[in-house]
Amino acid sequence: MQDFLTQLPNVELHLHIEGSLEPELMFALAKRNHMTLPYATVAEAKAAYHFNDLQGFLDIYFQGMSVLQTEQDFYDLAIDYFERARAEGVVHIDMHFDPQAHLQRGVPLDVVMAGLLHAKQDAEASLDLSVGMIMAFLRDRPADEALDVLEQAAPYWTFLDAIGLDSAERGNPPEKFQALFARAKALGLVRVAHAGEEGPADYIEQALDLLDVQRIDHGVRCLENDALVQRLRESQTVLTVCPLSNVSLKVVDHLRDHPLPNLLAENLNVTISSDDPAYFGGGLLANHMACAEAFGWDEAVFRRLNRNAIEEAFMSENRRQQLLKRLAHA
Repeated sequence: MQDFLTQLPNVELHLHIEGSLEPELMFALAKRNHMTLPYATVAEAKAAYHFNDLQGFLDIYFQGMSVLQTEQDFYDLAIDYFERARAEGVVHIDMHFDPQAHLQRGVPLDVVMAGLLHAKQDAEASLDLSVGMIMAFLRDRPADEALDVLEQAAPYWTFLDAIGLDSAERGNPPEKFQALFARAKALGLVRVAHAGEEGPADYIEQALDLLDVQRIDHGVRCLENDALVQRLRESQTVLTVCPLSNVSLKVVDHLRDHPLPNLLAENLNVTISSDDPAYFGGGLLANHMACAEAFGWDEAVFRRLNRNAIEEAFMSENRRQQLLKRLAHA
């Protein structure tokens, strides 16, 4: 199965680039920036990657990204993941990034954008990899701050494919960000949002009704509401499901308990992604392999999942048709 999966044109719609920071690179960047990490070794850092919930993960996630200081750091972060993903058969990544997390550390937006856009440009030129850009906003920060950051990003609006909403879901409902998403819509930007991961199915409805999103990141708790399932089936709104992430963050106890088979049985528009691969057990291939083992999925399921992802990805129509053709002949 692994050989089959790596030769597919795999597409990932839900990847936080800061969450791809492997401990080895974290230590290298800390050394370059004359910083001291709270871990003595790479092994000690990896041992810390065990979480009881989303907030426990976020604490370590933000601690890790403290090593990202310069344009070169952001370039190295992104190109490192792009190269690893491409080696596993990934041909497109829709990449979330969190400007607020860097601005509040004193890292200017220009530094973040220059590094990430340079890495995107190099990957698209040399790796047969296309990259979508999702500027994500932290839902546990003030909504006014998010709107201000979107306005600060005016020089980069043409480089963005979408805005997103991520971070701690509990107690931070989508309705909090209506003004932000209305502004993004007025700018012609696609809207996506994390919903129904730790938060209830109602958050998915809020994201659809109040934020007018075109994509739900996670969305696994939709099954708690039959009317919502019917709505998602009829609209074919894509759900970017991250199975190993859901296990790591205790959304489910074991992968065999994951609702993915039920989501597919309901004919929902499901895709598979890795979310934060450095922290949750690996990239897209690891997620695919784990699902194949847990659910007994055959090649046809993975063709279906990748077709869903290709059709929904932020890429040119020419690229989309190329990848659909490659999938048909894989």
